Amino acid sequence: MSKKTFFITGANSGFGLAIATAASTAGHAVIGTARSNAARTSLAESLPSLIPVELDVTEFDKISGVVDQVEKDHGPVDVLINNAGYGHEGVLEESPLEEMRRQFDVNVFGAVAVAKAFLPRFRERRRGFIVNVTSMGGMITMPGIAYYCGSKFALQGISEVMRSEMAQFGVHVTALCPGSFRTDWAGRSMVRTERSIAEYDKLFNPIREARQAKSGKQLGDPGKLAEAVLRLIESDAPPPQLLLGSDALELVSERIQRLQNEIDTWKSITISTDG
Repeated sequence: MSKKTFFITGANSGFGLAIATAASTAGHAVIGTARSNAARTSLAESLPSLIPVELDVTEFDKISGVVDQVEKDHGPVDVLINNAGYGHEGVLEESPLEEMRRQFDVNVFGAVAVAKAFLPRFRERRRGFIVNVTSMGGMITMPGIAYYCGSKFALQGISEVMRSEMAQFGVHVTALCPGSFRTDWAGRSMVRTERSIAEYDKLFNPIREARQAKSGKQLGDPGKLAEAVLRLIESDAPPPQLLLGSDALELVSERIQRLQNEIDTWKSITISTDG
């Protein structure tokens, strides 16, 4: 495997830390970001071979300067792992719009802002690889995570457009779509809206309880995800999106089949609108 320089956002935990660890172990140079000085210090202690950088992806006006300094100090970046993000759980009617705005600021605007800092560099160099970490929640939905699914659906669509625009310059873009993995996503990292409307209890309480009970016991292994990412970036023909996890495969496949059934059922109405 050729040695590359990685830039990984949200590298201090979860998928970010797993990918940073695997890439470092494989001999790649890794720049990892964390959004506070304390998190950056902790990251440096846990992975001494990594180059830690403080970066909050919602501080949009600072991102370009950080990337400028990183490439000045450490040379051109080959692979961007756009990983920083978090989960929000809450019934849509109960969840304040401010929580949606924060969710999109991190998961969508932050990811796009970081990508945009690298796009001109990758375009000019005629090479580069962007991995936008979305989720199976960018392809399927479930009650109680509307803001999260919305943000990941948005990043999924943006990734596909980014891919089509950058392909002419030799730049690869793949959306990584994990299922349930043993990370802190459903634990300490998740923001949960306080419940307030009892009429949703029957639908939502079992979902929340099941998610909390499963946290830390999911089938997905972050270390194996990281190894899959290293294989992905070596591909000369990477896919637009890569599902990871048997649950992601099952649930997304089921949704595709339901969608096809709906298209077939309503086909006569669909084509009736042509003039």
